[in-house]
Amino acid sequence: MQISGVYTALATPFRNGKIDESALLRLVEEQVVGGVDGVVPVGTTGESPTLTIEEHLRVIELTIKASAGRVKVIAGTGANNTAEAIYLTQEAGRLGADGSLQVAPYYNKPTPAGIFAHFSAIAQSTKLPIVLYSVPSRCGIEIGVDTVAKLAASQKNIIAIKESGGSVERVHQLRQALPSDFNILSGDDYTTLPFMSLGAVGVVSVASNLIPHLVVKLVRTFAQGNLEEAEELSRRLYPLFRDLFIESNPVPIKTAMARAGWMTSEVRLPLVPLQPANLEKLEATLKSLPR
Repeated sequence: MQISGVYTALATPFRNGKIDESALLRLVEEQVVGGVDGVVPVGTTGESPTLTIEEHLRVIELTIKASAGRVKVIAGTGANNTAEAIYLTQEAGRLGADGSLQVAPYYNKPTPAGIFAHFSAIAQSTKLPIVLYSVPSRCGIEIGVDTVAKLAASQKNIIAIKESGGSVERVHQLRQALPSDFNILSGDDYTTLPFMSLGAVGVVSVASNLIPHLVVKLVRTFAQGNLEEAEELSRRLYPLFRDLFIESNPVPIKTAMARAGWMTSEVRLPLVPLQPANLEKLEATLKSLPR
């Protein structure tokens, strides 16, 4: 399975404390119409830490239903509890997901040997293709390059990594250590072009919730070799890429999507609404977006 192009890290819409199922279905449809290659429900942007297991699986189920085979669904089923990650991954497979996103086990602070054992156990429990997710700013650890290489060599269904460390050097190291068919995806919109210039094959995008067509254009333009056009579009989109992280994700993207009428801006505690000064800055950025 090839995982390349644009994968939208879906926000989970809420209304009055509950999942807004109709808004989620509309969001997935907008992604399909916008031309993305896949969607990633219940990752960081999907507020997975505050969903119950039942809600978690319901979001995956609805996403698969709405996508109807038109785009790939890479379900966020990682956890810092290996048994829970296995359960969620197996259930996602039963529901019809195309793959699984597995975040580094946060808070526990396992050694590299523990990280290897964690992901190996998950991989051996499922036939789903697995995308590793290294995001040290949230997890407190990264998935080391040597560990990624060992996992790629020993677990044939571990096929890709979402790299959210922001380091160009690390992408160099990953590309050197991994086979050519192991896919690297940028985990941040602003690193899309730098990472692709070093061998990454796309992005798991927050911004594409709001502007799927423009993120798709950015990635495809670069992949087709139109470097100047891609660089110009990236420059114009950078203020949005920056301001979607003016506070903790997904608060800014849900605020932006509420302004567009796609969902409410509601988030679950301990996240809170965007502060007024940051709201003003985000609104100014949204007004200047290219069409």
